[in-house]
Amino acid sequence: MKKSTSNDQSAKVERKTVEKNRRIRMKALCSKLASLIPQHHISTSKESLSQQDLLDQAVPYIKQLKERIEELKLRKEQAVLLSKGIDTSSSLTLPDGENAQLGLVLPVFELRDDDLGLEVILISGRRKNFTLYEVINILEEEGAEVVSASFSVMGDKIFHTLHAKVRLCRVGVDTTRVRERLKELIQ
Repeated sequence: MKKSTSNDQSAKVERKTVEKNRRIRMKALCSKLASLIPQHHISTSKESLSQQDLLDQAVPYIKQLKERIEELKLRKEQAVLLSKGIDTSSSLTLPDGENAQLGLVLPVFELRDDDLGLEVILISGRRKNFTLYEVINILEEEGAEVVSASFSVMGDKIFHTLHAKVRLCRVGVDTTRVRERLKELIQ
């Protein structure tokens, strides 16, 4: 009977030690968190805050950082598009009225016309997407033959790129009409 009593006591001591170590670790983590939050985001001095108060102050700061990250991602995407020659100022608005923070509102499309054919670049979100065959159908109805089509997914954006050549060189393709029909499709 004495063996079980000594085992129970050692188990209690071990649990107390584990709990003490956990508390020390949590205190160290809270201190580290407090050091990462700028003073102007905390309403009172850091020293007078309890751990719960510190966590309550950290939550809005972390949310603000996440919003800033999203804003910077959007600016980066816009810069990448501008570097590729895609005009983001001709963006269309989403039907539900959501506007992006920097003017890049999805879906966006760019239609480039050169002597050899057309290049169509479409960028849409996962929430508002269209079927690629509809875009191909518009191009073919307007006298272009789609040579290649590809898409890639980056985050919550879908990038479509289509290359088309003019079927009949004498007739050509009315790019203004193609542009208008594509606008109607993606709105």
